[in-house]
Amino acid sequence: MNQIYLDNHATTQLDPRVLEAMLPYLKEKFGNASSIDHNYGNESAQAVKKAREQIASLINAKDPEDIIFTSGATESDNLAILGIARAMKKKGNHIITTQIEHKAVLESCHKLETEGFEITFLPVDRNGRINLNELKKSIKKETILITIIAANNEVGTIQELKEIGEIARINNVIFHTDAAQAFGHINLDVRDMKTDLISISSHKIYGPKGVGALYVNQENLSIKIEPLFYGGGQEMGYRSGTLNTPGIVGLGKAAEIAKKEMIETQKRLSNLRDKLCIGLKKEIEVEINGESPKRLAHNLNLYFPGIEAKALINEAKGVAMSAGSACTSKEVKPSHVLTAMGFDNDRIHSSIRLGLGRFTTEEEIRLAIKEIVRAAIKLKSI
Repeated sequence: MNQIYLDNHATTQLDPRVLEAMLPYLKEKFGNASSIDHNYGNESAQAVKKAREQIASLINAKDPEDIIFTSGATESDNLAILGIARAMKKKGNHIITTQIEHKAVLESCHKLETEGFEITFLPVDRNGRINLNELKKSIKKETILITIIAANNEVGTIQELKEIGEIARINNVIFHTDAAQAFGHINLDVRDMKTDLISISSHKIYGPKGVGALYVNQENLSIKIEPLFYGGGQEMGYRSGTLNTPGIVGLGKAAEIAKKEMIETQKRLSNLRDKLCIGLKKEIEVEINGESPKRLAHNLNLYFPGIEAKALINEAKGVAMSAGSACTSKEVKPSHVLTAMGFDNDRIHSSIRLGLGRFTTEEEIRLAIKEIVRAAIKLKSI
């Protein structure tokens, strides 16, 4: 049976237009972008340059050279957080983050704790939002970095990025945001948000896996990030290693498409998400986790009272969905995001994340409602 795919926060389907752009660089245009003494290398270098411009355009970056290519948002988060902390350890040792970050951020911060850094983990409210006054109060003279997720990967909550950026800039603190779930889905203007570092993922916006980027506001940073990798000095010395030209081309094309279609796509997905939620509520008991008015249009995190999430996933075999972050869905431990939002274990273990996408259709939503309702009613009867 073909499943209806509603796990677009975990990954997205490769857009055929992205694949078409990539194919030449997987076949005849196979040159190394650093070998510019011949046409093969030059055409790859030009393709990488174009991708930088496409990504810079989407986030309104002043200089395309501020786009540093990586293997994905996890590496970008590690490079930003570990790289800044280690480069600035003589200035200060305090970092501010939140309790609902992606594990790539949380684990990077925990690693820094073993190196003598102090980490403040800001709490969130019932909708997954931080209190800006608490952020202000947390800043001290030793604070060197604020790293706060743009849009949460489980409940879709979008933080007040512009206000956070202003607080950071006023206090002369570097501001990084993990935008893996936000990039290409909501407007991110790095100049308006006063953001110094942004982690970007390709496979969350219908691009290929294994490639991402880190936006580095090199004009504003007074120090150079300490790299994680050492070697040939590619990517302005931030990230050594032969560039993944096909992947980079794919990310660039995905960014270009997102810029053209973002507003229209999010309106359509917001409508489909509401139809899915209303359709389920008409038939069974469900509640939204994190019902913030400012959340991703394609996100729906639902609580099914009295039904274990894993059992519902296994029973509703016609729908591909998850019980939380793809990075932690195998763990027995409750979601750290829903825990931080104040929900008890019973609710957390009965919650499902549904992620709609560019290729989700109205007919699929109708069928998904039918399948989830059928499974829920059966499990309730048991």
